[in-house]
Amino acid sequence: MFLTDLIFFDTDCISAFLWVNEENLLAQMYQGRIIIPKEVYDELSYPTISHLKIKLDVLISNKVARIECIDITSQEYVLYRKLTTRFVDNNKIIGKGEAAAISLAKKHCGILASNNLKDINTYISEFSLKHMITGDILVEAFENNLITEH
Repeated sequence: MFLTDLIFFDTDCISAFLWVNEENLLAQMYQGRIIIPKEVYDELSYPTISHLKIKLDVLISNKVARIECIDITSQEYVLYRKLTTRFVDNNKIIGKGEAAAISLAKKHCGILASNNLKDINTYISEFSLKHMITGDILVEAFENNLITEH
């Protein structure tokens, strides 16, 4: 991956680290490059998983990550709406967090961090997005001696 690219996380990928208390790996490897779309932040704000939001809030307050909103007058919003609603061309509808991460990664020529390949692979190809999954992040952490096999 490119060392300066912004990384746009969807809910599933950021949650993979928050659930197991390993968000420190993200902080060590991607300090200041982690972008959480507002739609992802909202998904993590559900009362049943408020403990994940608390961990994410710590990352945000420590400037490891930041929240980004999509301007409703922008082309990113047009793409976001296309990905989350049925249009004439019978596009595949995806979740709001995934759609926001895709729209913002496309806008900023950043990296999409998402595990849900079944739903997003078409869009990764269509928009020529750089992409990573949780496994890629763990391999990078291993290569940087931040984790071991044991």
